[in-house]
Amino acid sequence: MAESKKEAAIPAELEINPDSKRGYLFTKRCVDLIGATVGLSILLVVFIIVGFLIKLEDPKGAIFFSQKRVGKNGKEFNMYKFRSMVSNAEEKLAELLEHNETTGAMFKMKNDPRVTKIGRFIRKTSIDELPQLINVLKGDMSLVGPRPPLKREVEQYSEYHLQRLLVTPGCTGIWQVSGRSNIGFEEMVELDLYYIKTRNCKLDIKIILKTVKIVVIPDKSAF
Repeated sequence: MAESKKEAAIPAELEINPDSKRGYLFTKRCVDLIGATVGLSILLVVFIIVGFLIKLEDPKGAIFFSQKRVGKNGKEFNMYKFRSMVSNAEEKLAELLEHNETTGAMFKMKNDPRVTKIGRFIRKTSIDELPQLINVLKGDMSLVGPRPPLKREVEQYSEYHLQRLLVTPGCTGIWQVSGRSNIGFEEMVELDLYYIKTRNCKLDIKIILKTVKIVVIPDKSAF
């Protein structure tokens, strides 16, 4: 099935010029390709083990979960994750919207009943995000950047919020390493726009190292 080419309406005049740092963007893409290739090679065993545990708990469900997300300039793409929820999670979402624990155009629920046992573990350790390295190779995502939103979230964006879509979304970002569970939507937007305005190789490396630390040494209080 061909992917949708529909694009969100990005404001024409903004103070942010995301394509001004051409040298940085070239270096960033090279790092993305090398990092994703090396990461997938090293983590192959992890993929096999996690896939086995997901199928063991829910044999009828798929190992991977593909979801439409909105990327740079509003272009939609399929983002990959390890499946951490029951197979009919999307159908059950409408029943849980009133329990949303965050603000703005996002849904977050601490004890989401749709999450499986293995799903809870791979979410807390961010292992569920590892298949997004495939998206990085494809160019849909970068190792570092704003979180790619859902279409229904973008439909609620103001022109100010739409500035998040001026750059390629990332597997991790400044929001993810800044205590994402306690940060609301508006704060997330502010952090993303700060990243877009100030991003450089040094900042990207710092965010990647923080992300690795979170995955390797997760917060025990979150379990």
